[in-house]
Amino acid sequence: MSEVLTDIQDGFIIVTINRPEAKNAMTKAAAEGIHAAMEQLDNDNSLNAGIITGAGGTFCSGMDLKGFLRGETPSVKGYGFGGITEKGPEKPIIAAVEGYALAGGLELALACDLCVANSKAKFGIPEVKRSLVAAAGGVIKLQQLVGKRVAMEMALTGDFMDAQRAYDVGFVNRLTDGPALDAAMELAATVAANGPLALKATKKIINESYDWSSAEAWKKQAEITAPVFMSKDAQEGSLAFAQKRKPDWKGE
Repeated sequence: MSEVLTDIQDGFIIVTINRPEAKNAMTKAAAEGIHAAMEQLDNDNSLNAGIITGAGGTFCSGMDLKGFLRGETPSVKGYGFGGITEKGPEKPIIAAVEGYALAGGLELALACDLCVANSKAKFGIPEVKRSLVAAAGGVIKLQQLVGKRVAMEMALTGDFMDAQRAYDVGFVNRLTDGPALDAAMELAATVAANGPLALKATKKIINESYDWSSAEAWKKQAEITAPVFMSKDAQEGSLAFAQKRKPDWKGE
């Protein structure tokens, strides 16, 4: 049985961690499977977005500790835990969270660009309770999203955060009482309908600009956006608006 399943929809790919018997704990094979799916997302011009979710009502419970004790590292070199925490795809990805997103599972969701969660979901980085450190992005990136005090509380106590508070502090974009995947698919369809070049450029600027100096920010942004404004897709977007029709993106 494959540890990662993929499903192509209209404009996006759904990637499912398929280890429900182990609460979707991350293995080396699962990390490699996610990485391969992210490469497919970036290389397929018909896809503009991706969704990562988990089978059996749980997103991901973190690193597979049995594998860890065997010396296995559930990551991909250069890309990180789960194949995305250090370097993800150029195109937008959405976490669809049911049940628990814990330890590396939270860091996997953190590595996504957007997060949709069921209202009963739980989030946490409890590594300190096992004398470990949330080193797949938790203690580096989390404070950029939720603020230093909230990140410090989560990291030092190891306690869980419910979905409502995760939404309130800005970790979760959308809460749903129904299946998280359904709400994520709706969001993915909205994202995927937009210009592919513009999506990649926008994601790149938002992810990289936090440490740009004011002196270099406009220059760096211009370097990324200039090819987008000069593209055939930019012309097509304006023409489609004028003609009141759906754009036919070519990614060029």
